[in-house]
Amino acid sequence: MVLTFSERERHGIGMQMEKTMHAVLKNFCDPDLDHQEIPLLNYIADIFTGEEVIEIQTAQFHRLRNKLSAFLPVYPVRVVYPIPQNKWIIWVDPVTGKAGERRTSPLHGSFYTAFSELYKIRPFLKEKNLTIELLLLDVEEYRLQDGYARKGKRGSHRYDRIPLRLNDRMVLRGKEDYMQFLPPELEEPFTSADLAKTLHYRKEGFSTVLQILHDMQVVKRVGKKRNAYLYEVNDPI
Repeated sequence: MVLTFSERERHGIGMQMEKTMHAVLKNFCDPDLDHQEIPLLNYIADIFTGEEVIEIQTAQFHRLRNKLSAFLPVYPVRVVYPIPQNKWIIWVDPVTGKAGERRTSPLHGSFYTAFSELYKIRPFLKEKNLTIELLLLDVEEYRLQDGYARKGKRGSHRYDRIPLRLNDRMVLRGKEDYMQFLPPELEEPFTSADLAKTLHYRKEGFSTVLQILHDMQVVKRVGKKRNAYLYEVNDPI
């Protein structure tokens, strides 16, 4: 699915204080401007339909904690998290504004990428009013060559991200949905390194994946192998 700009976004209205990714996804989730940026319970909801709160969170999930504490006892809340699956980098000279050639990034995101952010709201993940929606996107990223070292790229700053296409989505509402993160061919008992190997990923970050799956009662700890926990899939509900 190709993501497109609304007329408001094409003309730059309302985008002075928010980046393009956030603005486009807000329109994608609910294009009704009367539902956007709504004062609610001493906070500003990205979207409030009258029945549901939708928050577009592109990073830094720790900033959601206060909002979730206020909204979840009263309304269903859907947190939408975009993940760049395929990314193209465009470097911009911060002095002249000249953009360079579009280069393919070697980094590719997946649904597992979300766990580093989900960890920051662990206490809320079991809340029955909370839905997490993960979006895998093709993205153009504009970076300023304002860093140091060769060509100012190391330590540089991201200026903006443009979502181009929606490739896949995953909705997480409870234990059954988190079961999707365990491949059927995974042999038990297993460690976080075993899970990463089965999925053909690097092992970094997979201890966080299993910590959250343990919180959600998807897996249980059954021992240790050296310093690593051993897990088995929990019994069905």
